[in-house]
Amino acid sequence: MAITRAEVLEIAALANLQFSEPELEDFTAQFQRILNYIEKLKEVEVEGVAPTSHIAPDEPAEMPAFRGDEARPSLPVEEALMNAPDPGDNHFRVPKVL
Repeated sequence: MAITRAEVLEIAALANLQFSEPELEDFTAQFQRILNYIEKLKEVEVEGVAPTSHIAPDEPAEMPAFRGDEARPSLPVEEALMNAPDPGDNHFRVPKVL
């Protein structure tokens, strides 16, 4: 599937993007490589492979990577602020960001 310059311009207009001529050429080439890769992925044999929406197993017994959600005591305020460069009154003080 080849992408044309006109199609790239139409997509750019839909996304409210503007490209210079060199950017348009580069973007068209990049877009074509993406489409070529998608076509290559369509060649992969997936018959018998169950669809997934997450890389982790569905069964809790099969999820050793996840720890249980247990309530535990928090870090004491004094210890949390011990290495803070400018601790406030029981809080981290940071410069204003506007």
